[in-house]
Amino acid sequence: MGRGKAQRKGAAAWLLLPYVLFLAVLPLVNRVTPTVAGLPFLFFWMLLATLLTPLAVWLAWRGDLRRARSQAPGPADERGRG
Repeated sequence: MGRGKAQRKGAAAWLLLPYVLFLAVLPLVNRVTPTVAGLPFLFFWMLLATLLTPLAVWLAWRGDLRRARSQAPGPADERGRG
């Protein structure tokens, strides 16, 4: 039972990543200089956060799917019931 909660917290942590990238770090990255790839740093940061958000959601989904598979009853569990 404890392992399922730990896996659930891990999946939820991936969903916090977009919040951290877009809002929590914003005061630290609100800079015009330096420029990265010809973009002001803030624009580059927002582009990077936008590209990383689907990855974080996919990782959370994958962790949730693994947790569901590990909690699903297997063939041995079905035979024991009667």
